[in-house]
Amino acid sequence: MIDWGFIFEQSLTQAIDFNAIAFVLAAMGINVHFGYAGLLNFGQIGFVAMGAYGFGLTLTWFGIPNVFVAVLIGILFSVFFALLLGIPTLRLRADYLAIVTIAAAEIVRLIARSTPLRPITGGAEGLNQFIGPFRDLNPFNASATYGFGPFSYRGTQLFVIVVGWILVALVVLLVRQLMGSPWGRVVKAIREDEDAARALGKNAYWYKLQALILGGVLGGLAGMVLAAGNAAIQPDFFAAPQTFLFWLVLILGGVGRVWSPVVGAVLYWIIITFIRNLGRQLVSAGLVPTSIIDTSQIDQIQFWIVGLSLALLMVFRPQGIFGSREEMALDAR
Repeated sequence: MIDWGFIFEQSLTQAIDFNAIAFVLAAMGINVHFGYAGLLNFGQIGFVAMGAYGFGLTLTWFGIPNVFVAVLIGILFSVFFALLLGIPTLRLRADYLAIVTIAAAEIVRLIARSTPLRPITGGAEGLNQFIGPFRDLNPFNASATYGFGPFSYRGTQLFVIVVGWILVALVVLLVRQLMGSPWGRVVKAIREDEDAARALGKNAYWYKLQALILGGVLGGLAGMVLAAGNAAIQPDFFAAPQTFLFWLVLILGGVGRVWSPVVGAVLYWIIITFIRNLGRQLVSAGLVPTSIIDTSQIDQIQFWIVGLSLALLMVFRPQGIFGSREEMALDAR
């Protein structure tokens, strides 16, 4: 028998878990880059890694047991990475930034897992002895279980979720205010016609660099949420394909809309978790023969289905749920 209650419960639980929060923040960063500034960033996972390692190294190798300082240094790591990428590329065509970002993100991962840096970054094993100062701030009982309805979390996990969604709310308000301000209007004008913006006396290079920094910082915050939620930083998580999952979340919600990454991330985790649990129960119940597929292969199947769904979405509604076709006009940029 298929336990539909368990499947829906797990799907809803994962939809608001810290992984969904991290995807929201990372996709918001890409939305700032591409949706508002027209910057093709295919290396957002590099910013996520910089934020995570900046946070973790502050609490371990730097020896500063202060979470707020760790967050600040994680942000500074992301800003540095944005400057490193943006200064030499933003004066060139948009496709140069796309090439540089995807390569730079992979370089960050390889450096983090390299053997010479193992005493600092933990090498391929990563970092896992840094979470204590963060958990010391937890107002919830770490050994207790909290929840209502289908949602049930331990105290340590609930703390990350509460902090994460508060952070998402603040970021949504920040992005909304910025994009409705004169700065945001200039950024969107540069996206639509950079030459016209320059003719009006706007420094397009400087505005694009600011947008790259802002979106990169949001990616860094996503990395810190992942580090706090997992209580570990594993370098191989920061592989290039993760960036395209963030893009999937953004496209699903709709490019150039403040709330679209939130909706896209929640729907993505509901769909992924639903498919994974349904597939495993179908196999376990004997409704799908193991000669066709076994439970260890369900994780691959779920991404096939998500990929097919995204392809259909791009055919029938390329602007996503809340977006508009104009925001997706890549050839016009």
